[in-house]
Amino acid sequence: MSYPLGRAGLSARSAARPDDPCARPGAGVRSPSVSSPAEGDEADAIIPSHDPLGGTHLAALIGPTASGKSAVALCVAEAVGAEIVSLDSMQVYRGMDVGTAKPEASERARVVHHMLDVADPSDRYDVTRFLGDLATALADIRARGKRALFVGGTGFYLKVLSAGLFRGPDVEPALRAELERRAQEEGPLALHAELARADPRSAAKLHPNDVKRVVRALEVWRQTGRPLSAWQTQWGSATAVPRTLVGLEVAVPELDRRIAARAHQMLAAGWPAEAARIRDGSGFGPTAVQALGYAEALAVHEGLLTTTEAARRIALATRQFARRQRTWYRKFPDVTWIGAENRAPADLANEVQRALGW
Repeated sequence: MSYPLGRAGLSARSAARPDDPCARPGAGVRSPSVSSPAEGDEADAIIPSHDPLGGTHLAALIGPTASGKSAVALCVAEAVGAEIVSLDSMQVYRGMDVGTAKPEASERARVVHHMLDVADPSDRYDVTRFLGDLATALADIRARGKRALFVGGTGFYLKVLSAGLFRGPDVEPALRAELERRAQEEGPLALHAELARADPRSAAKLHPNDVKRVVRALEVWRQTGRPLSAWQTQWGSATAVPRTLVGLEVAVPELDRRIAARAHQMLAAGWPAEAARIRDGSGFGPTAVQALGYAEALAVHEGLLTTTEAARRIALATRQFARRQRTWYRKFPDVTWIGAENRAPADLANEVQRALGW
């Protein structure tokens, strides 16, 4: 099995942390009641449908990977008695802990976290399943009279929460097999040329080698008679649900430094052994296999890569991922951005809390 790079961001917190990074000078911390596609890889037809939050106000802390979201969110949630809802497409998998920088047990004991450990790595986990699990989590939060603080870097999930989701026509196995066969026999350029004739706007956005999304765009055209770009334009013009978005901003050189350091930290913290356990257990399914860095971590475990080389490759891919995240965030013009360099989580939490109106 190959393990391509994918979307799980390198957002590990530093191994060396204060005992209580949320401590604020001169103030106590109120504990809450405790009772849990590259962006755009989703190649489905998306149009607005309904409010996926069921009336819950969308209050979210976002930012590129390694910007410090998790630590700041923990401080905010503790201060106001909120519960954290993860917007990370890879932290949903059980056992994928080190490699996805999943909150540790001690952090989850301090604040209830949702949308973690809801699937096995062998499962196919898509946005439709995410919304179903999210509905259950939000009902749980509302039943306790708590606020939900959404935290994560998956911009596609954030867009869906704002505009709703319609997944377009179901996959027709025969049609998909035909298109995939043609991609193999005729080459990706032939399919891309066909898409350019049927849906030039989508074709202009997709590289010919991005066969997965080219195939899906052609499927939508063939099944609905309407270009995928038309569905996406309608989605983008939808009236967003009420939301307050706050982002942590870190200059690119500093972000690159953090990414490089944390790649080494995560490999030293047991990522190679974790990757081997998953491979030898349930195995990586079609979506978990996209998680960034697991191929390199497994190669370290097998003696095929040095830790230094693996860290270099992971850091490079993560920097590219962070760039794609920043591109996605431009779709949200109402984000309040807060500079996060050289500032303690507690200090940032104060500003984030004010920006959220909490």
